[in-house]
Amino acid sequence: MEKVVILGTGPAGLTAAIYLARANMNPLVIEGAEPGGQLILTTEVENYPGYTDGILGPELMDNMRKQAERFGAQFRRGWVTGIDLRKRPFKITLQKGDELTAEAVIISTGASAKMLDIPGESENLGKGVSTCATCDGFFFRNKKIIVVGGGDSAMEEASFLTRFASEVVIVHRRSELRASKIMQERARQNAKITWALDRIPLRVVTKDDKVSGLKVRNNDTAEEEVIQADGIFIAIGHLPNSSFLNGQIETDAIGYIKVNPGTTETNIPGVLACGDVQDSKYRQAVTAAGTGCMAALDAERFLEGQEIVDWSQSLP
Repeated sequence: MEKVVILGTGPAGLTAAIYLARANMNPLVIEGAEPGGQLILTTEVENYPGYTDGILGPELMDNMRKQAERFGAQFRRGWVTGIDLRKRPFKITLQKGDELTAEAVIISTGASAKMLDIPGESENLGKGVSTCATCDGFFFRNKKIIVVGGGDSAMEEASFLTRFASEVVIVHRRSELRASKIMQERARQNAKITWALDRIPLRVVTKDDKVSGLKVRNNDTAEEEVIQADGIFIAIGHLPNSSFLNGQIETDAIGYIKVNPGTTETNIPGVLACGDVQDSKYRQAVTAAGTGCMAALDAERFLEGQEIVDWSQSLP
């Protein structure tokens, strides 16, 4: 029987682990398929407080993990194949059939950016290909950038990137955009934004181990061309990693976990959610860490208010 099990080891999960470990709650952290979350794919982080010269994403996450371990947090590698939240203690099944029980669960499984699944994309993440304008836009000052997407997120990221780039080219596979009219108008009125509509992305082009452009196919003519650029931002949406919950927790239509305003409490007492799995708006390391702190405090208060029961007597 575990007091608290934390699912996920991004900034939210590791911050929760630090707080709970310092409170002598002995949290058990389950590392998923990508320990460290999306920051593992980031080369340099310059907007996380406390690092005046920036820090590599993997190094930041390693530091947070070591800090949690220092205070007594335990880590277990694996991923969740099943979870039963219908009653306490909650049951969590890992691969190979291993089963855990917990009085409280913190879900910090994050969200994954939708990718194009084209050659050169994954191997150049953090090396000219990005999924976060606010994270990486600064590195492309006075350079030409491509934004792939046609929704509100793409318009917002393109407009933001014009603060740094000399030119932003929006590439979209259709002639019509999915973005709202007001977002489209703002983008079209921006002199730094140009358009390459009706283009299908085919391949990320590199030169001397650096991103140099995007190969696309024109839907009308079937001709292929390379749009030259120093960076490519993929802005076709995110998917929260919540499908393993099988509808046991209330989510929005996309799958982001709903929490009570001002808390990390879900509709199930004792189950908390923090980080990008419940945040479709900000999706930043520092905001995720903040909600991780909240989840730890919410879990601690929840457990303090519960009657102390020897659950092991009822286990099969």
